[in-house]
Amino acid sequence: QVQLVESGGGLVQPGGSLRISCAASGRSSNNFAMGWFRQAPGVDREFIGAIRWSAGDTYYANSVKGRFTISRDKAKNTVYLQMNSLKPEDTAVYYCAAGFGLIVSSLSSSSQYNYWGQGTQVTVSS
Repeated sequence: QVQLVESGGGLVQPGGSLRISCAASGRSSNNFAMGWFRQAPGVDREFIGAIRWSAGDTYYANSVKGRFTISRDKAKNTVYLQMNSLKPEDTAVYYCAAGFGLIVSSLSSSSQYNYWGQGTQVTVSS
């Protein structure tokens, strides 16, 4: 079992920045990826990006590329999503997820992730 606990959501003005965290505990393995997804009301869950834990390589959706950055702290078993130049359309509940043995082509598929955080609300509004 893996437990994922997110923190750091909130209200931010357009153009602002926010960093959310996802702390992982439980199963011990380096062969996994951490993904970030978001879901706005009435919209399907959307892939934002992912990081493969061992290698540290990152992948992003086109909608956030250049604005969002994913990083990890191995010592803290924590993944971060740094969000810059935020727009009102970035408003959503943000989820982190963990998936084991994922290949690169499957990182954007929510069904490939086994464990999910509780979600944290990010609201971009003036």
